[in-house]
Amino acid sequence: MFTNIAPSTVLELTGFVLVAREKSFRRAAAFLSVTPSALSHALRSLEQRVGVRLLHRTTRQVGLTEAGQVFYGQVEPALHAIGVALDSVNEFRDHPCGQVRINVPYLAAEMVLSRRFGEFSRTYPDIRLDVAINDHFIDIVEGGYDAGIRLGDSVGKEMVAVRVTPDLRSVIVASPAYWAARPAPRTPKELLSHSCISFRAGSSGTLYPWEFEKDGKTLSLQLGGPLVLDNNDMMIAAALDGVGVAPIVESTIEKELHEGSLVQVLSEWSPRFPGFFLYYSGRRQNSSALRALVDFLRLRADPEEN
Repeated sequence: MFTNIAPSTVLELTGFVLVAREKSFRRAAAFLSVTPSALSHALRSLEQRVGVRLLHRTTRQVGLTEAGQVFYGQVEPALHAIGVALDSVNEFRDHPCGQVRINVPYLAAEMVLSRRFGEFSRTYPDIRLDVAINDHFIDIVEGGYDAGIRLGDSVGKEMVAVRVTPDLRSVIVASPAYWAARPAPRTPKELLSHSCISFRAGSSGTLYPWEFEKDGKTLSLQLGGPLVLDNNDMMIAAALDGVGVAPIVESTIEKELHEGSLVQVLSEWSPRFPGFFLYYSGRRQNSSALRALVDFLRLRADPEEN
């Protein structure tokens, strides 16, 4: 059955699936630790072997031909099944091994991952963790990721979700110098007369409304000002620099609040919202490496799994 499949063919098929998934020779080649030109040559050899063109190539992008789409639909599940079979051998190892690809937003990378890379590597030295950091909403299955991390209210119902942070709280802050020059607001609507730093959603490009809640009453305002950003660290830097008022996740500025370099207002109006969850598809066999990551990141104080 397998005697007519050369070892190079397996590499070509893997490369084809990665190029189709990543829509980029460069990213697929980096994943395989080969050069883009070597991968391109390998896939031309595959096309010659099967006798049809599988990929549309231009200087700007790469995509699947009609034949390539049909071929991908057959090859990708087969390679996944091989990966599952190989991973099943891990059950007989002392330590899990393999690769886990996850997609996370910048804030989650900072809060959940950045301070724990060393601990994870020491605990699971045979696991390679491949982290893609961006604020765009990604279909993790289509994108070839094993898992993702998102806020709880943005995780699809069809996904298995495991809590990795407590609920979060958004607070309204500015620098002492800013408040010295302007009266602090007593109600959210008084922010309409202030310089407000807006946050833009990375995926849609829309501006997030400022959300408030007090005694069961909710309020949503679209506030504007001199600056629009899409990164929490930049929001903090701008607030520290006196640009204006900003809504910041409280747990990311505990030091600044304690030292007084940022001063909070409207604390009684600051709402809590669902924290971050690690999520993955429940429709596929998950590797021992992914199961190890889930167990490592799971918030022990709330082991809820939806």
